[in-house]
Amino acid sequence: MGYAVVLGEALVDLRDSECAGEPVYRRAVGGGPLNVAVAAARLGGAVQFVGSLGDDALAGRIRDLLAGVGVGLAGAVTVPAPTALAVATFAGPEPDFRFYGEPPSYGLLGPDDLDAELVAGAAVLYCGSIALLQPPTLAAARRAWGLASGLRVFDPNVRPRLLDGPAALAGLRAVVAEFAAGAHLVKLSAADAALLYPGEPEEGVAAYLRELGAGTVVVTLGAAGAVVAPAGADPVRVPAPKVDAVDATGAGDSVMGALVADLLADGEPAAPADWPGRVAFALRVAGLVCESPGGATAMPSRAEVLARFAG
Repeated sequence: MGYAVVLGEALVDLRDSECAGEPVYRRAVGGGPLNVAVAAARLGGAVQFVGSLGDDALAGRIRDLLAGVGVGLAGAVTVPAPTALAVATFAGPEPDFRFYGEPPSYGLLGPDDLDAELVAGAAVLYCGSIALLQPPTLAAARRAWGLASGLRVFDPNVRPRLLDGPAALAGLRAVVAEFAAGAHLVKLSAADAALLYPGEPEEGVAAYLRELGAGTVVVTLGAAGAVVAPAGADPVRVPAPKVDAVDATGAGDSVMGALVADLLADGEPAAPADWPGRVAFALRVAGLVCESPGGATAMPSRAEVLARFAG
């Protein structure tokens, strides 16, 4: 089966909540790539997390959560910085994040910090998210991309509040094109697509990324499901299951985690027609995540997904 390396950020979310009628912030371990790692591990995949973690008690909680679900930390490094925070507020199930921490603890992994043997031996390498907005970690991801001998998967996971104007957006668009060109799988959300390629329908965005060199592209559409554009086939829409969503934190990450777990278990699909079934399962994983608060802690096991959506 092999293992996956997930390279990116881990941080701590402060989630707007209440206790005994009083407003409070509830602490939760988060970060898109961390969620991907946890989701893939909970679904049976062997996963190693690669990234920079702070030197405080919050970083210890990140390590404890990852170790508790079986995610390896051999490629994680400790840096002299407090753990970055993401403050999440809600208007419905979708969170709005504002980020705190300078320099961000998650953006200090440099190319010389990589365990080259660990990265090169991975069956699947994930890179993406806001860690790539930091020059050291972008350089590390580029080195990892070059070292990879297995399948490469990419998710831009755009956070508009971290983009300071048109130049930053143009820079991110160039990074997305660079990584998509060498990716076997690209996953992005409809919101990502709309920001990066305004005015383009999701099928058009998928086709464009395929033209750049991506193998298969999946665009998640929230409650509407996903568009999947497999290599060698036209895009198709896959519906999402009906769920009672209370918190969408980590839902898109769980889709990627599910796809990574299936790539580890079975490799790439033998035929384009096999991709929609994999995406349908990933959407069921995301649906179950949306029914529980917590992001990383809401990631289900394969048995829980099968039980929830039996029949």
